[in-house]
Amino acid sequence: MTSTTRLRTKFAAWTLAAMSGLLPHAAAALDYGKPGEPIHLVVAHPCCYAEVWSVFANAGKELWKKYLPAGSTVEYMVGLQGAVVVNQMLAGKAHVGYMGDLPAFTATTKTQAADVRIVASTAMAYDQCYAFLVRKDAPEFKTVDEALKWVDGKTVATPKGSCTDDFVQKLFKRTGTEPSSYLNQNIEVISSGFKSGRLDAAAVWEPNASNLVAEGLARRVASGATIGEMGGGFVVMQADLIKQRPDVAKAWLEAELDAQLWMAEVKNAREMIGIIKSRVNGFTDKGLHDAIYGAYPKEWGGSDVRLFLPYAITKDVTDLVDRGVTFLKANKVINVDKLRDDAIEPTLTAEVLKGRGLVSPVGEVRAAASN
Repeated sequence: MTSTTRLRTKFAAWTLAAMSGLLPHAAAALDYGKPGEPIHLVVAHPCCYAEVWSVFANAGKELWKKYLPAGSTVEYMVGLQGAVVVNQMLAGKAHVGYMGDLPAFTATTKTQAADVRIVASTAMAYDQCYAFLVRKDAPEFKTVDEALKWVDGKTVATPKGSCTDDFVQKLFKRTGTEPSSYLNQNIEVISSGFKSGRLDAAAVWEPNASNLVAEGLARRVASGATIGEMGGGFVVMQADLIKQRPDVAKAWLEAELDAQLWMAEVKNAREMIGIIKSRVNGFTDKGLHDAIYGAYPKEWGGSDVRLFLPYAITKDVTDLVDRGVTFLKANKVINVDKLRDDAIEPTLTAEVLKGRGLVSPVGEVRAAASN
């Protein structure tokens, strides 16, 4: 077992703890200084969830330097998945966090540990978290329905409690698919299962999905486009940061907007992949490229747009929140029917957009031919 595998196995165990309520002790109140003063900002994010890769654009281009008070510094805390970032936020170790939709919604409900607020959308997409794969030697299907009929009675895996689990449950319900086994497995075990032939199908998020395809271990047959639903990524912040340093909160979101606008420019794709490669290990070049720029056939859930960039808290975003909270409550991850009124802070992105003369959505990252 490699060191990376051991780390991912540990992080998979931490996921269950974070998402089921085994939380760190309540974080002590933090002093962020006075408005205008330099700040040391700690930003936590997962390495391997493409829907929040605007954080890489911000870091790689150092866009934040234009907006944070002079003399400020930024430290990045990197985990392998959103639940790790949730724990870092709840323990007060991170001030700003990037994560997928379900971890973000969960984080806002753990007020006994910390007051964490959703402040922006990093992206929405049909196939960033919602990607369904079958093993490489599965029959050549003509349609998605044919593929899912083949999956009936087979062995399927996904990290349960995650956005992929939410997607698979909806996909199977709408298509009447009933696997013989529906296993709770992390990406390492899923990869091993595809290699050995013990696993017939799985749902994983990007860049894992494109990497498994690029390595020839699996084929993609469905996505969120198949069921007409998108997942999303979010920026969250400590409430005390927003209250004590509104200048910093707004400054970071100015830089986040720059990152999304930069990502949406086709001419920046090659540089963006270079930035990602310098920060993410264990993936093929093609897998990283195809995670956000890959063009997949529409009959297999492909979309011309890989990332929609609302940036602000729009109706599409709040509809996603409602769907996610329903899933989390039904699966006993949280015990509320809706998020508290102040869990989402929409005014910061609204102010930034107004100041720029822009409206949501701010752009999109479109699929392109693989390099």
